[in-house]
Amino acid sequence: MNTNHHPIAIVGAGLGGLTLARVLHVHGIPVTVFEADPSAKSRTQGGQLDIHEDDGRRALADAGLIDEFRAIIHEGAEASRVLDRHGKVLLYAPDDGAGRRPEVLRGDLRRILLDSLPGQTVRWEHKVTGVRPLGDGRHELTFADGTTVTSGLLVGADGAWSKIRPLLSGAEPEYTGTTYIDTYLYDADQRHTATAEAVGVGAMYALTPGKGIVAHREAGNILHTYVMLNRSAEWIAATDFTDAAAATARVAAEFDGWAPELTALITDGETAPVARMIHTLPDGHRWERVPGVTLLGDAAHLMPPSGDGANLAMFDGAELGKAIAAHPDDFEAALTVYEEALFTRTEPVYAEAHDMLDLCLGERAPFGFIDFFNGGPQGQDAARDQS
Repeated sequence: MNTNHHPIAIVGAGLGGLTLARVLHVHGIPVTVFEADPSAKSRTQGGQLDIHEDDGRRALADAGLIDEFRAIIHEGAEASRVLDRHGKVLLYAPDDGAGRRPEVLRGDLRRILLDSLPGQTVRWEHKVTGVRPLGDGRHELTFADGTTVTSGLLVGADGAWSKIRPLLSGAEPEYTGTTYIDTYLYDADQRHTATAEAVGVGAMYALTPGKGIVAHREAGNILHTYVMLNRSAEWIAATDFTDAAAATARVAAEFDGWAPELTALITDGETAPVARMIHTLPDGHRWERVPGVTLLGDAAHLMPPSGDGANLAMFDGAELGKAIAAHPDDFEAALTVYEEALFTRTEPVYAEAHDMLDLCLGERAPFGFIDFFNGGPQGQDAARDQS
């Protein structure tokens, strides 16, 4: 037996890759996941996610993890409020308890997926540095330590800068012109009372054309902030994010005149600010069928964040897993079924993602975003108050 050959190899232990691995495991199909991180706890996994009924929760149901999912829901986190830059509340949408889009921490969601897999499924410290086709749908993966393995079916679940995507497509991510900058406040209710009150119990959006401050209350009395800026790549490059104090000061200067309880989300941040430049693949990205390889999640359809990314990645994984289970002896048939459905369902989502970014930071911000919540035009009185 060749222990260096893996009938199904997944590159990337994010939510999409792990959902695929779990659905295959449920169907009794062995799989190996290769991940560059040294361990499951080697880095933070991002913030809070709202899990949608029609894709994310369907994927978790296919994975047999609905009970585990319910146990990690952050109750009350579906509440939302929109403020102007002076801290005035323009809209408040309470959590009605219906649980339409329950919120969970990405790290908790990843944990329940990892815990549901056999111990040796994920091979940590396996950073892919090269991949080449061997014919007959097989591929060879080379890792940073010089070792190699071969695959019968190769799945790229390795995100925006996928090493697997070039086997299928020449498309490369392009910068959208928007960057998110992450900061955190801890013990918020005790140590940052005014800011905690401004954020409320769920999500807070303070948006103006070209920039905004978005914060989510996370479990453990934590406020996780995403500062949104429409700035050039050159502006971002000129900001030294290795110097936390200097970077914080430069970002905060963009919000001069804003309410102090809002700017404190930047200036009082208790972690170094982290810039995340938002990239996208071409709208409706697709590829011709190539034997033995496919993509899911951001590797397949990277787009601006709009609340859909993690849900789509998990749904991709579940749908691919079910397609393989339906055609266990014919990977090409499985990939054809999967990709045809993938392209159809994701093509319109690109436009929705770009529209959401415009609602947040476009010329009508925040009122386009408020319209999105309300389903109708916002009154002119609120618009006058924003000046």
